[in-house]
Amino acid sequence: MESSVTNPINILWLMPLFLALPAVVKAQDENAAIREGNKLYHERQFDKALPAYQKAIEQNPQSSTARLNLANARYRTGNLPDAEKSFDELIEKTNDRNYKVKGYYNKGVTLTKQKKLQESIDAYKQTLKLDPTDEDARFNLQKALTELKRQNQGKQQKQPQQKQQQKKQPQQNKLDKRKIEQYLKSLEQKEQEVQRKIQQNRSRSVTQPEKDW
Repeated sequence: MESSVTNPINILWLMPLFLALPAVVKAQDENAAIREGNKLYHERQFDKALPAYQKAIEQNPQSSTARLNLANARYRTGNLPDAEKSFDELIEKTNDRNYKVKGYYNKGVTLTKQKKLQESIDAYKQTLKLDPTDEDARFNLQKALTELKRQNQGKQQKQPQQKQQQKKQPQQNKLDKRKIEQYLKSLEQKEQEVQRKIQQNRSRSVTQPEKDW
């Protein structure tokens, strides 16, 4: 039976990382590949660790140890979609409850990192369904729920603001139109006043008697 593992990823609030170790009863080639992968992993050569874990899976497709460590290494390279996929494969293929718990938990962290809060909440719930004593999963679940609630409240607050802005825009347009009309009317009045004065001056010029020289 493969050895049990603690949470290999706990990146949101804590950062301990423990890789699963190969079981003695497994084939030597598989164990050697896992040990090589773990060595590279601890040296932070995550990209180089991937082929070693993949080799171990080829030698034993049922190796939960290799699948868990492969998913962790993919996470550490920053390839979150592939890491998520690897955790799904671990959850699907393993018959070991402990590995399934870790798969769901680490999938939850990976989803949270991708800002997929609702999906991460579902993963943490699955973790707690299998292991109600997992306090890390409980803590992460609560934090994800709080963050999702905050985001939803933010969206609800933005909607009235957007509606208010939409209401203000027509009002502003009406004000602008009114100002333009007032300005044009003022210009028209000034023009009429100028024309009136010009007409008055002309009238005076016509009625004024000629000077008697």
